[in-house]
Amino acid sequence: MKLKLRRAATDTFRSLHVRNFRLFFSGQLISQIGNWLTMVALTLLVLKLTDNGVAIGFLAAAQFGPVLLIGAWAGLIADRSDKRKLLIIVQSIAMAQSFALAALAFSGSPPLWAIYSVALVGGITVAFDNPARRAFVVEMVPEADMNNAVSLNSAAMTSSRIFGPALAGLLVITVGFGWAFLADGLSYIAVLIGLSMMRTSELRPSPVTQRAKGQVRAGLRYARSVPDLWVPLVMMAVVGTFAYNFQTVFPLFVTRSLGGSDTTFTLLLSVVSVGALFGALATARRKSIDVRMVALTSLAFGAALTVMTFVPNAAVAFPVGLFVGLGSIAFLTASTAIVQIRSDPMMRGRVLALQAMVFLGSTPIGGPIVGWICENIGPRYGVAVGAAAALGAGVWGLAKARGCAPAERLTSDDAVKAVELAIADLDDDVSDAGAECEPEPARQGKRIVLPTS
Repeated sequence: MKLKLRRAATDTFRSLHVRNFRLFFSGQLISQIGNWLTMVALTLLVLKLTDNGVAIGFLAAAQFGPVLLIGAWAGLIADRSDKRKLLIIVQSIAMAQSFALAALAFSGSPPLWAIYSVALVGGITVAFDNPARRAFVVEMVPEADMNNAVSLNSAAMTSSRIFGPALAGLLVITVGFGWAFLADGLSYIAVLIGLSMMRTSELRPSPVTQRAKGQVRAGLRYARSVPDLWVPLVMMAVVGTFAYNFQTVFPLFVTRSLGGSDTTFTLLLSVVSVGALFGALATARRKSIDVRMVALTSLAFGAALTVMTFVPNAAVAFPVGLFVGLGSIAFLTASTAIVQIRSDPMMRGRVLALQAMVFLGSTPIGGPIVGWICENIGPRYGVAVGAAAALGAGVWGLAKARGCAPAERLTSDDAVKAVELAIADLDDDVSDAGAECEPEPARQGKRIVLPTS
């Protein structure tokens, strides 16, 4: 039994044997805790200044709007750049943004426009950081460990959510908002040190995309032409718009519907993150993924949110929050894995940027809408809208999965051919190949098999 547990642990954390990834993982773990300090503290600060759900929704729009507007271009920059150097630049700017928020908070009663402006700068850094960081993950590890590294990276993101919100609540209550933002700024030192200490000779850099016209549209056409990419992207657009608005819905849901406090809100976020961590670690051991699995995880997420809609008090919300977190990360990791593994290396940055656009970039649309629903109809209805979106996307995804058998991972020749066809078709109308989901006869009945050690 002990031997089996040891083997399971070794298999789950095998990517950490790679020095570069270990440095990256450690730095991100610390920095992401700091990011959650800012995320939660900024939400609570705006809530304190305005006590208005729509204002919180517009904060989310400022934080994630740049992903929607420049996300595809930022993904192209990631494909053209040395991702390690790009991350050093982006993380340095993000650190300065956190220090600026700290200065505003220490000033006493900062104007709302100034908070939104600095949050907008943070949103721009997110637009560049997301595709570069996620594409860089697979350059640090052997191909056989790609899925494990992707899942562990998600685990680092989610485990930071366990401590970040609770620490944010503690700092806000005891020493104030400014110290939370200052702690976030200092946390960037860890990730910058990790990036600078990497052995560049041990990296596996993807081919650098050369400058040419129409490269952003080529990425969109490429994703549109591959059903295993397009269906998860559409599902993510729906779920991301209405279900992943925790920072907008949960503060109002906890304080108004459940009768809790700011501390209750931060603790609920931490509980949701515990469930997400378990989900991420479980996904790290998955050997295969297909569109049907992505759809099932969306249904599970929707079911958990449905239960959350009807909880009577915070005591019941906490255990339900575990399943909300598990369902949310299961869907996010499944949709990320299928995109990350299925994409051609030369297109990976742009496809990941598209996913970031529909996930993070959908927040500027969904945030104000859900915020308005919470403010004018009730916070429970805001949660219910997210549940309906996840359930609807899951049902649609299952229908598409039945209509087209998942294809195996592209070979190099297949990938090059797909890219060439996408670029050649740039001046034509977008075809409906992704929606119709008609697989090649030679690929019928096959599954995407993720690399294993």
